[in-house]
Amino acid sequence: MSAKVPNANVRLKRAYETPAADDGARILVDRLWPRAVSKQALALDTWMKDIAPSTGLRRWFGHDPGRWHEFCRRYAAEVHEHQDLLDELRARARKGRITLVFSARDEVHNDAVALRGFILHGLADRVAAKVQRK
Repeated sequence: MSAKVPNANVRLKRAYETPAADDGARILVDRLWPRAVSKQALALDTWMKDIAPSTGLRRWFGHDPGRWHEFCRRYAAEVHEHQDLLDELRARARKGRITLVFSARDEVHNDAVALRGFILHGLADRVAAKVQRK
């Protein structure tokens, strides 16, 4: 990993919140399109559904806070398989602000929160390396 990504350059926002001028690049990071939200209302720059958790992992997690740490571990291994997308997010965040858009009700335990950590701290790389050593 090269230059560090500033924390302030990676924001999180629910898909149901109004876009703001200071959001920077708005990137939907869910595999499924948010319910009852039009493309125009979402005002996205891109939709990176391939970096979202797999359907199986998403269903297993079910937004159960008791499964959060294991979800993050499993999701890190999946994100590691999409290193090109993670690198793209990091590069964009080094250049300016990005906002990871998500639809989950739980604003603390969701894939965008985990993904922000992977972008800022490289956790996906380290977790995946640890899983591969086992």
